[in-house]
Amino acid sequence: MNYGICCVGVAPLRLEPGHRAEMVSQLLFGECVLIKDTTINGWIKVQCKADGYTGWCQQSHLQQIDEAYYLLEERLVAADWINKTTYNGYTMWLPMGSSLKGIATENILWEEYKVQFYGNSWDVVLMPKDEITIQQLAFSFLNTTYLWGGRSVFGIDCSGFTQMVYKFLNVQLLRDASQQATQGSIVNFLPEAACGDLAFFDDEDGTITHVGLLLNEHEIIHAAGKVRVDKIDSQGIINTDTGLRTQRLRIIKRYL
Repeated sequence: MNYGICCVGVAPLRLEPGHRAEMVSQLLFGECVLIKDTTINGWIKVQCKADGYTGWCQQSHLQQIDEAYYLLEERLVAADWINKTTYNGYTMWLPMGSSLKGIATENILWEEYKVQFYGNSWDVVLMPKDEITIQQLAFSFLNTTYLWGGRSVFGIDCSGFTQMVYKFLNVQLLRDASQQATQGSIVNFLPEAACGDLAFFDDEDGTITHVGLLLNEHEIIHAAGKVRVDKIDSQGIINTDTGLRTQRLRIIKRYL
């Protein structure tokens, strides 16, 4: 198998080949990978097509596809918070943002496996990139619990949240906050920020450790404990519940 596609709702991507290893990211249904290595105990090292991220996942979470299918343009994603699908006749529930690569009407065929999708889909190429759309996408994740390595409405981390919002806007962000900070163009001052700009925050060593999506020049939505809305000023984030400053602002970037 040289090319694979995630055939479960959410598949953990781990640092090492084992269930006890750190989960560094996730694959959502329909996302494609390159196969880099295999082990004798059912683990496969993969490289995600979308962002180049590497990790280990279980072989049973992937279905083999050919190169032509791997190279197909990815436009349609599952639009609802949770979406009904059948996989070879059995019901499967997919999270928002799952990829519907190559869907024709309601059916997909991966080798001998038949997938039927019953939910609503959004075409990311045609998706408006205005303030209303950005807020609608971001607030779809509101109150989702924080999960290190998470990328879905079932659990998400800070950079997984921003990456998923931008997936709907047809902008491919890299996986980690420090990587996302290398993309886009600089916004010099917070008052110049627009809805959808990303704010990055660092630690005492100057390492970028957190990212959030600006709603305007004084509010930010980000994954911290859960996806929440907090205040922001030129120094950083202020928790709206406690009034305490939680993050130190480093840089603002624009991608649209």
